[in-house]
Amino acid sequence: MVPPGFSATQSLLLTTDIIGSALSPPSTRGLALAGIIAGVVLGVLVFWFVRTCKLKANVPIDESSPLLHPDQIRTDFQGLIGGEQRDHVTTLDNEALLCSICTNLDFYQIFLNGIPEMEDIPLDYLPSILEKSYQCSFCRLISFHVRRTWMLDKLPYVDISGIQCRMFTKQCGCLQLATYPPTKFRCYRLHITMEGIEDLWKKYPAFRMASALNIHLMQEDAFKFGRPTDLHCRRMKNTVDIKMVKKWIKLCQKSHGDICKSLSRIGEHDSRKLPGFVRVVDVVLMAVVPAPSGCRYLALSYIWGGIGAEYWTTKDNIAERGTPGGLNTAKLPDTITDSILFVRQLGERYIWIDALCIIQDNSQDKLAQIRNMDLVYGLSYLTIIAAGGTTARDPLPGCRPQTRTQQHIEVVQGLHLYAAPPRLKEALTSSAWNTRCWTYQECALSRRRIYFTGQQVYFECQFDVLCEDVIAESKCDSTNFLKYSRAEYFPQSLDPFTSYLMAVRQGTLRNLTVESDIVDALTGVTNALAKSFGLGDPDKAFRYGMMLTDLHHSLLWQHNPHTPRTRRSLPDGCSSPWPSWAWATWRGAVNYMSEHRYLVTQPEDAWLVDDFAKPGVVEMFVDPWYIVDHDGIIVQLDVRRDSRRVVLVRETEGEVSKYSPPRGIIDPTEMTPDIGGALDPGTLIFRTTSNHFAIARRREESHASIHHGLFDILSASSPPIWVGTAVLPLNLALPTSLEFIVLSRTGLHGGYDIESFGYYHECLLCVMAVSQNGCLMERVGLGVIHEAAWIASGAEEKVVFLR
Repeated sequence: MVPPGFSATQSLLLTTDIIGSALSPPSTRGLALAGIIAGVVLGVLVFWFVRTCKLKANVPIDESSPLLHPDQIRTDFQGLIGGEQRDHVTTLDNEALLCSICTNLDFYQIFLNGIPEMEDIPLDYLPSILEKSYQCSFCRLISFHVRRTWMLDKLPYVDISGIQCRMFTKQCGCLQLATYPPTKFRCYRLHITMEGIEDLWKKYPAFRMASALNIHLMQEDAFKFGRPTDLHCRRMKNTVDIKMVKKWIKLCQKSHGDICKSLSRIGEHDSRKLPGFVRVVDVVLMAVVPAPSGCRYLALSYIWGGIGAEYWTTKDNIAERGTPGGLNTAKLPDTITDSILFVRQLGERYIWIDALCIIQDNSQDKLAQIRNMDLVYGLSYLTIIAAGGTTARDPLPGCRPQTRTQQHIEVVQGLHLYAAPPRLKEALTSSAWNTRCWTYQECALSRRRIYFTGQQVYFECQFDVLCEDVIAESKCDSTNFLKYSRAEYFPQSLDPFTSYLMAVRQGTLRNLTVESDIVDALTGVTNALAKSFGLGDPDKAFRYGMMLTDLHHSLLWQHNPHTPRTRRSLPDGCSSPWPSWAWATWRGAVNYMSEHRYLVTQPEDAWLVDDFAKPGVVEMFVDPWYIVDHDGIIVQLDVRRDSRRVVLVRETEGEVSKYSPPRGIIDPTEMTPDIGGALDPGTLIFRTTSNHFAIARRREESHASIHHGLFDILSASSPPIWVGTAVLPLNLALPTSLEFIVLSRTGLHGGYDIESFGYYHECLLCVMAVSQNGCLMERVGLGVIHEAAWIASGAEEKVVFLR
């Protein structure tokens, strides 16, 4: 059978070549052989031609027809995935393999002039496109993307009949703004959207990533538009192009200067060094050795996937592994052996791999290494990120042949078009690597990263994003569209607390095999924040994962509404429970949001609001703060204060009473509550005001998976007045009233009865709902109360012992 990538002309030329080759020796045997070969080839040609015509005549395109089975397509187009890459070229005329809709599109003009998003073109409904993919090369590009990312063969009962594909173009940017006029050197990519897919997002998370497809023009066709090959796509090899990777690293080193020399990009040049107890793998000697002073090394970020004991470094084998040849690769899983191979291919000598460089059954060695992850990953020359597998047994895709998906290229109206894989951020979203908490800081702390995914390799530094399939290398700043899909950017702000809250959001969304590892898994990040922003000793600036230098903000975290209020199990050797005011004490994801959280009426949408906003604290009321340290000693915290003067503006006439917080140092005699013993480490001590308010559930939540809801805070008057709003757990048997304590001031127009309490600027107080056991308090939830209502309630001053 003639391969689909061959045209009729190419097939005849092939026949002629074969016949000519057979006839070259002027012998009877040669002539006979030539005749046999020619007859076979012509027979195949005839069979293939008849079959193609039959398919064109018999393949229906009615939307009511059943979807084409993935195996049927896979059989007919062998070599697209995991095999030989082929272009599907038309056989007799260029329109023969296009459906009626795609035939009417002028792809040359579309790539030349673009299609604005507001003028997007409807293509067809998705079931019809999947069906026509057997005969239409452009529909096949869309179908390939859908089948690759949606896993329809695993979800055969999903109703996709209402999804319509639409198309517009996006600009790819420009590599050399100073040289290339945008009008002449613009480069477009086709953007295929799936209208009507939103309803499937919640039920099938994979659909969110697969909702859009980018189709690129290959570099060999750039000349047809009078353009350079910049930001067009290139053909990829079956394995990673090591020369290209070296080019990326060299480009970063020479062009980005100090931007990529230091992890934090804040302050002076990073002069830190690895501690002497850190080990690395010498890939030349194949031994685990102490890291030579100032050595250049790579680091590996991967997931163990429940395996490890058979290849770990332990007390029993550390001596053997320290000798040349002592590291037996036969016992190592594929992710690690491929990483060692990759390091050798780059011409480097050292790599840090946790399972090999940390003595896994030595708690002291493990703790010392964990506390220096900011140095291990921050100082690495390049971090290898194995994002293409689910366990350490999986290979690095592309490190060896036949280990990754090959490119899918079609020829449409004479243009070579490529169904591009998801860009970097989207590709990581669907990876198992991206679900692990430990890998968050390994990625965030690294200055250069190379990601091995199932489709291709991506390179990311502090300045740029590059990949195998797009020509985007440039020595100068550019408008490269790849830059808009970054994996991590750390720190994400020049404000230390904003960078901290983004790290907490990302880290707590991920999974841990040992849930008590949550603080250790983010220690590298908190260490880096303390050093980058000059917060002092990291062990004093952060405790239980909480940023103590900005305690006014860091206390205002919220539970993810889908996570029950349940304590984490304690680390081994921990004798007292972690404090309730620390987010690390509780299982599941947490977030920091603005005060608008109290206005959300649909609880399932709570985390879609102000995702990048932080709690709005405009005046800090508590000063000073104290904590019981690990030795049981009460010490004063160094908490930053940056309150600004509050200007009250009433919408109606009249005087406004301003809340006056209690001030002054707490007398030592007030710090010894009668609890029959010493205070537990982690107890916060501070002075504020307190009072009880009635609470009432605002509405019945519509989803059983919601575990935190909105409650009205009510006054003691008759009838009660709505004075504020709180977010409280639903899995607790809450009393009809709760005690609240004041923390700070914020601003919000709403969350209380506006008719009873007039709005004025920054009229709300941030409060914490607490439960009390003797003299000790525990955090229950957070809320806001109108300032006038708090003053009218007659709140009393109190020294709080918050556990």
